[in-house]
Amino acid sequence: MWKRVFVAPDPGRLRLRSAARAVLGVGLAVAVCGVVGHSLIGAVVGGLAALLALFTVADPTIRGQVVTTALLPVVGFPVLAAAAMLHDYPLVRDTAFLAMVGAGVYARRWGPRGNALGIFAFMSFFEAQFLRTVPEQLPELYAATALSLVACSVVRFGVWCYERRVPPAALPALPSGKGFARSTTRQAVQATAAGAFALAAGQVLSHERWYWAVGATWWIFVNTASRGETVVRGFRRMAGTLLGIPAGLLIAVPLDGAVAPTAALIAVCVFSIFYASPVSYTWNMLAVTLMVGLLYGLLGVLDPALLALRLAETGVGALSAVLAVLLVLPVTTHATTDAWIQRALRCVHHCTSEAAARIAGRESADPAPLVAELEVLLRRVRLSLSPLVHPLAPMRARKGRARQVLALLDDCAREVRGLASIAADPEASHDARLTAACQRVEAAVEALTAPDRPREAGAATVSAPHPPALEPALVHLHGLERALAELAAPLRSSPRAPLADA
Repeated sequence: MWKRVFVAPDPGRLRLRSAARAVLGVGLAVAVCGVVGHSLIGAVVGGLAALLALFTVADPTIRGQVVTTALLPVVGFPVLAAAAMLHDYPLVRDTAFLAMVGAGVYARRWGPRGNALGIFAFMSFFEAQFLRTVPEQLPELYAATALSLVACSVVRFGVWCYERRVPPAALPALPSGKGFARSTTRQAVQATAAGAFALAAGQVLSHERWYWAVGATWWIFVNTASRGETVVRGFRRMAGTLLGIPAGLLIAVPLDGAVAPTAALIAVCVFSIFYASPVSYTWNMLAVTLMVGLLYGLLGVLDPALLALRLAETGVGALSAVLAVLLVLPVTTHATTDAWIQRALRCVHHCTSEAAARIAGRESADPAPLVAELEVLLRRVRLSLSPLVHPLAPMRARKGRARQVLALLDDCAREVRGLASIAADPEASHDARLTAACQRVEAAVEALTAPDRPREAGAATVSAPHPPALEPALVHLHGLERALAELAAPLRSSPRAPLADA
């Protein structure tokens, strides 16, 4: 886990930038709440609003991010008000919470904006349970949320808008059908069923903290697209919580809510959440669990029994999610994985074409945004394949195949990055061999992604001449050709057949 977080590639230092900016944005939001005189509850709500805005808003353009951030209170305020008024009506409250679970997941069908608004709406209901919000507190909490969103927006879109130089890559949506053929519909039903089980079991464990089970279930469903992904994410959430509880006992409990060290450690947790999230959900959950313990310490209610209860509620939530994805309208891992791999391969081809065009002298050609998109797609491929490469995965042939695919896709990404860096060099000159090599790359990608080609048929192999040592662009292109040719074996043979070198 440590190696995945601190040794994982960070092209353009985007993870580092995102984490550092999050600390600055959340810190400014909390500071503003303190300056205007909001209570501790108001500062906590404001800080959470800023964290969610920075974490969930992921539109592909800066203008889209601004619009989505502005819409967060539009969905969050009514939900917060409803949750604050339903504490004394448990049946209605529980029904509304489950409806929020289903609606929040279903909102993903509208892309990054729907995903962000769905998460913010759910968390507005959740924080009302967490803080036992009452209607009399709503004006202060509304003001704290609005001020915090403005504060973090000043940081994100003004002080530190690194996306103006490195355009953020949008995560392309997979093809969707209608009704229950649409993955968001199936997942909304799964999440609602899992939430119902978690809510009932959570209330058996605690009449006061039952919402943790529902929250655990909800976050396990976020950013997953198949039953395999959800099962692995549930396992990692539990592992992260197991590691975070001892950290809470050793750090948060002894601090007992001391403001200065607690605030400093919360800043470290915020940094860790953003820095680790793209590469390690376990580490992410460790940081979240410690941060929750620190917040409970600030609120004066932290003790070891509370941390133990959080662990039990997380276990209930994880079990609920796993049962739902296995038994309720399951979405297979194989179909999802295939779709993401094909997207990544097509992006490899587009990156290559743009880089070659730039080297040929076309000023408008820019492979950098496509390289960023490829990194996003490869993270999505790794997430989709994570059930197959997990140490506990029982199918050895499929595990070997998945590992080979990941290694070869990483090779493709490395060659594409090298080619893009050469294209950025104004001294790079065009060579007719680049065009021929790019055409061979296109043919190799087409052979691997053609939907009408039988799985048993081998992809067209690439026979590339050895490039001259003094032609670095051709070196990268030929390396890319070799990786694409080797991908034919794991992608085009039967998923259960052993590989020749396995």
